[in-house]
Amino acid sequence: MKNSVDQNGKAYSRFWFIFTLLIGTFTMSISQSSLSTAYPTLMRSFGISADTVQWLTTGFMLVMCVSMPISPWLLNNLSFKRMFVLALALFDIGTLMIVFTPIQLGENGFWFMMIGRVMEAFAVGVLFPSYQSVLLEITPKDERGTTMGIAGLVMGSALACGPIVSGIILRFFNWKALFIFFMIVITIIIIFAQIGLIRDVMARHETHLDWLSVFLLLGLVGLMEVIDQIGKKNVNWLLNGVILIVSLIMLAVFIGRQFKLTTPLLELRVLFTFNYDLAILLTSISYIALIVTTIIFPLYYQGILHVSPFVSGMALVPGAVFLSILNPLTGKLADKIGFKPTMLLGMAMIILGWVIGTFSLTKLNLAIMIFAAMIIEGGNAFVMMPAVTLGANALPNHLVPHGTAVITTIRQVLGSTGVAVSTVILTSVSQAALSEGVSLQLASLRGYHLVFSAMIGIEIIGLLLAFLIQNNQKQ
Repeated sequence: MKNSVDQNGKAYSRFWFIFTLLIGTFTMSISQSSLSTAYPTLMRSFGISADTVQWLTTGFMLVMCVSMPISPWLLNNLSFKRMFVLALALFDIGTLMIVFTPIQLGENGFWFMMIGRVMEAFAVGVLFPSYQSVLLEITPKDERGTTMGIAGLVMGSALACGPIVSGIILRFFNWKALFIFFMIVITIIIIFAQIGLIRDVMARHETHLDWLSVFLLLGLVGLMEVIDQIGKKNVNWLLNGVILIVSLIMLAVFIGRQFKLTTPLLELRVLFTFNYDLAILLTSISYIALIVTTIIFPLYYQGILHVSPFVSGMALVPGAVFLSILNPLTGKLADKIGFKPTMLLGMAMIILGWVIGTFSLTKLNLAIMIFAAMIIEGGNAFVMMPAVTLGANALPNHLVPHGTAVITTIRQVLGSTGVAVSTVILTSVSQAALSEGVSLQLASLRGYHLVFSAMIGIEIIGLLLAFLIQNNQKQ
């Protein structure tokens, strides 16, 4: 990569800029999916229930969804270097709070830990759309596929590698070592940023922050909270129904307000572009396949094949490696032959992976299921980040930050919905079969069959949407 010029007219290395940016974002992203392996240990340490410890992931997800739409405003009003360092510093402070959490306080200590977790989530939510906007800004259009393919390592690999990294660290150290690891890496990245590897590369257009819009974004928290309750036992659906209605009203007011404001917090007019709308749906559908794979497959490994949590975590490694290898190659492919054939190939691979998995469920063969997961994750490399690039290319440059914030937020919501619905299908079908007198294993297999079949149906919709992409060649 050649040297580029920042907003102050000074040359910088685009390679080291992107390297520093991606390593920092990768480390922060791992924290989103890394804690599930540590849940049993944390439950014992704090004396808390499974429902309580789940807030480490649920709360993280909720805060991320609120901070993502704020990222375009921050990019417009702060220098990118300052924004990047502040986000990493906030993550580091939150992580430090977690490391020094007083375990002896029991459940109260856990809620102290949650404060640190919320700080981490806000930092990740702000930075995740921003790094994509910055990469798209500093890369010529005809090279964006390649660059975003490399960025796909962060999106896909971090999600898949989270449980793997935590599984390895927790095998040899206690749970605090996991956060110490995050803190060390992020601190090194802050030093790299401060010595000049990260520069101010985005033009600023200072605007007033519309606090009412920020408040209305809390409707996302309510919506995600209700989605998270789907399939859980003893849920107060009267209360959750009220939360859902209030949240939807807040989001409706938020959307209406964005169209009325001269400088909206989030420019939703990007949704009036056809290719961009297709990009949102395609990246979300591929993300659903990826996140469901990283959650449902380990459940199958442990519940049906009866392997240990460590083995089920390590069984995700081949898929994560395959995804990591393919991501940069698929970006180059999208630049060379166009987005449409690239994403058609990816959707076909994802469907093939779920079909192989469906017909292999009863074979009780770990190797075949790992292969199916590899095909699904490999197909994801051909769809997720190329779709983000396609969406960005369909927008004028000044709307790219808003476009990436919208696409990232919607993807998160739809991905979480996909996981919730898959879990409900698996649980309800299995319990229905058990009530008929079927053995536990056969009942569980019925649930997995329906989950896998549902995923095939969703991905077929994605394949049909890929056929609708306009402008086959690179834009």
